[in-house]
Amino acid sequence: MISNQNIQISIDELKAITKVELCVFDVYGKELASTCEEMNIEGGVITTFVASPADSQIMGEYHLLKVMEQEEVAYVVVAIGEDNYTVGRIAASQLKNLAAAYRDKIDRSSFLQNLLMDNLLLVDIYNRAKRLRVEDAVSRAVFLIEPQGENDPIVTELLKGMFSDVSGDYVTAVDENTVILIKTIENPQDAEEIFSVARTIVAMMNVEAMKNVKVAVGTVVNELKDMSKSYKEAKMALDVGKIFYAQKDIITYSTLGIGRLIYQLPVNLCKIYIQEVFPNGVPEELDDETLSTINTFFENNLNVSETSRQLFLHRNTLVYRIEKLQKALGLDLRNFDDALTFKIALMVVNYINYLEENK
Repeated sequence: MISNQNIQISIDELKAITKVELCVFDVYGKELASTCEEMNIEGGVITTFVASPADSQIMGEYHLLKVMEQEEVAYVVVAIGEDNYTVGRIAASQLKNLAAAYRDKIDRSSFLQNLLMDNLLLVDIYNRAKRLRVEDAVSRAVFLIEPQGENDPIVTELLKGMFSDVSGDYVTAVDENTVILIKTIENPQDAEEIFSVARTIVAMMNVEAMKNVKVAVGTVVNELKDMSKSYKEAKMALDVGKIFYAQKDIITYSTLGIGRLIYQLPVNLCKIYIQEVFPNGVPEELDDETLSTINTFFENNLNVSETSRQLFLHRNTLVYRIEKLQKALGLDLRNFDDALTFKIALMVVNYINYLEENK
């Protein structure tokens, strides 16, 4: 149903133009919105009128009109003043159109939610898309936006303001933690376009809603029936990003790399791998400072000189730390194969810890 606030705005605008007082009731005689302070019509009069076969009724200075929605009475409009018949009919027509638009919006949102959850038959997808005026053969990608902390409704409202149905973009949700943006992509081969949209979302939420958000993106699909695939990819990207790329605000399915592979491995296999790499358990030497040093070393392609420069360490100090780790781990991180083994092992440890924390 239309919100009372929207009904009030609608009849306020009509009164400002026509000078005719208007009041809107529901089918039980409850006043929903009014432009005049006193309306001397009892609820019983409204319910009696709703039950009658007449579409309109004149009661002295009042003109009552029914607003139909899907062959049922949805509202009763009461107009008071000169030319109340014409203005009342205009108000009733406007409310009927508002109700139809609202119904289409709700139906479209329900359709998109079921589409993403893969709950529709192929024939239903095309039939409902045509009825709801949702284009089929358009390149789209699913963006999942997850605010840190509590999901504030302002996040959804801001997204709806940024991306409108008119341009073929849709904002919906299937759970309480994330908001979903189905975005039309002009150039599917241009990865920068997707990153640009994601960066805009992160920046807008930071400035307007004062919220830090994570944005996960699925791959671009060219048909409506494949939207569930993009949604599942975005959901996986969000989960994998939390485990392996926690420092990133934006993560796309196509850039998950080895994290996606580890995420899909059986837990038992992961534990066997960790026992092989760390037979005596994860060494105590791997504190936060050491891990930060190692990650910087990896980011600089195992370059000792560049790593020591970035960390403001003497080269010999860095070499000493690496050799100390070699004694503890049996792995020389200056060697590519050993570095790769250790990198994967750390990611697997993070994955196992994540699963245990979210049991």
